[in-house]
Amino acid sequence: MGLFSFNGYIRLINVLTMKTAKVVLPLLLCVFLSAFTYSGKKNHWKKLYDGRNLTGWDVYIGPDLDNDGKPITGKPLGLNNDPRFVFTIVKDDGEKVIRVSGQNWGAISTHKEYEDYHLHLMFKWGKLQWGQKKGKKKDSGVLYHSVGSYGADYGAWMRSQEFQIEEGNCGDYWGVAGGMADIRADKKSESEYVYNPQGKLTVFGEKSEAGRHCIKSGDAENPTGQWNTLDLYCHGDTSIHVVNGKVMMVLYHNRQMQDGKEQPLTKGKIQIQSEGAEAFYKDIIIQPIDELPAELLR
Repeated sequence: MGLFSFNGYIRLINVLTMKTAKVVLPLLLCVFLSAFTYSGKKNHWKKLYDGRNLTGWDVYIGPDLDNDGKPITGKPLGLNNDPRFVFTIVKDDGEKVIRVSGQNWGAISTHKEYEDYHLHLMFKWGKLQWGQKKGKKKDSGVLYHSVGSYGADYGAWMRSQEFQIEEGNCGDYWGVAGGMADIRADKKSESEYVYNPQGKLTVFGEKSEAGRHCIKSGDAENPTGQWNTLDLYCHGDTSIHVVNGKVMMVLYHNRQMQDGKEQPLTKGKIQIQSEGAEAFYKDIIIQPIDELPAELLR
């Protein structure tokens, strides 16, 4: 805990004169309490990316698509078959980072499932774009609470909740292949809903009236080419999307549509998408949490 145990502090105080103790005691108590507080706030981060290779991750590549986004053969390249090196490790400013080429739609996914956690990672955009995404906003995403079959959405991704990573839209929500959530939002048009912490609690999902997309509040993304920090907090059936320290939205009652019935969706694998654009990822770490940070829910 530091230089002395609590009993050690007490013995030291006892040998001091009462006059000296009146001056020294408050200082000693401050030191002790600071040491106790520090030890009580230890983090328990675990690296999901070790800075060397993709150990702990699987790769899944969907079907080849034409320039209109239509499947050419309809047959996915499948699990851990990446002949075009969509997901690789490259050097960037002296450190090894994950490169996502974007050439095929697909994802890397963690071997393990996670629940009640804080996920932290960094990303930046590259220059390349492919197929139907050429000339459009660069696109990727972090898919969490991923469950079920590979390729359930567009032949490329598992059922999940999406923390959208797209130029100008980082922090949006998409329900993927049956993912659902309740989000406070304002209706801006027939098809657009924007997060508002004081807005109406609205159901988002493939079968819901509002659809499966909710637009984030504000914009915190750095200019293209610069690194961005993403933080995802999940606890129980609630999750929070944070971009560069700013809350983009809070999702309640994370769930899924399974066999026509709504079921909880509170844990699963983590996927990182390839979706037509080059992107880079690093510093992917995770730690368990007992509750959501109160300051982010205000």
